[in-house]
Amino acid sequence: MKQIVCYGEVLWDMLPTGKKLGGAPLNVALRFQSLGDKSIIISSIGKDQDGEDIIRHIQKRSAITDHLQISNKFETSKVLVTLNDTGSATYEIKKPCAWDDIILLDKDKKAVRESDAFIFGSLSARMKTSRQTLLSLIKESKFNVFDINLRAPHYQQKTLESLMQKADFIKLNDEEIEEICKTMNSGTQLIEDNIRFLSKKTNTKNICVTLGGKGAILFENGKFYYNHGYKIIVADTVGSGDSFLAALINQILNNAASQKALDFACATGAVVASKHGANHKVTSEEIKNLMQKG
Repeated sequence: MKQIVCYGEVLWDMLPTGKKLGGAPLNVALRFQSLGDKSIIISSIGKDQDGEDIIRHIQKRSAITDHLQISNKFETSKVLVTLNDTGSATYEIKKPCAWDDIILLDKDKKAVRESDAFIFGSLSARMKTSRQTLLSLIKESKFNVFDINLRAPHYQQKTLESLMQKADFIKLNDEEIEEICKTMNSGTQLIEDNIRFLSKKTNTKNICVTLGGKGAILFENGKFYYNHGYKIIVADTVGSGDSFLAALINQILNNAASQKALDFACATGAVVASKHGANHKVTSEEIKNLMQKG
């Protein structure tokens, strides 16, 4: 069993089908928990009913809530999610909210120091308090995983580049790497060339780019690995990338071969996309069956 600490937003996704627990770091933490790891989420909720409901729902999934702070300044976050005809999601994110107010605590530093991986996203760095806390926690970690989630207008290129420099592993999607590398003047649109460019510029040897229904590319120590996706009927894509990341890092930390790790992660993300919401139950049998079908 590995200990994973995830940092950033916890919230309610307001979906057409109803209110669902969400936030990329929380989705990642809960998927790690379902894969048999010990997961800790560092975040902040409001002193309100929505915050109490988040704690109750997390505890139902046996994840640790001791590192959820309660903000006296801001409300628990709620995000309006709109789905298009293919199930792809867009998000309307209120600012500020409770997870913009995460303060640095000694118990959180200790948890990160004792963890096998520290996973954080770009959204939690949008405001000063949570950004400064994040930068302090990164210093305590032995393995930093940067999960880039570009949600305009909630990011700045300067902050992204600084966090990439501090990461041991970067995960992003094909649209995100194209935008970031264009801003950094990579001079190419070829995805492999942009991965090499980003690796060199940020001194990060491990980068993964997801390609939606077309799978993903993993770059490890100068070598590429590919998975071309699994055929499913998409319910919605909310949280599928988060489950992909949890599955991939879970496999990497347990010394799985790179191709096997990527295949497992793609299958996990696909199974999640076949269900409504980010944190639906996924069984190992479902993942194995999808992998066997190819």
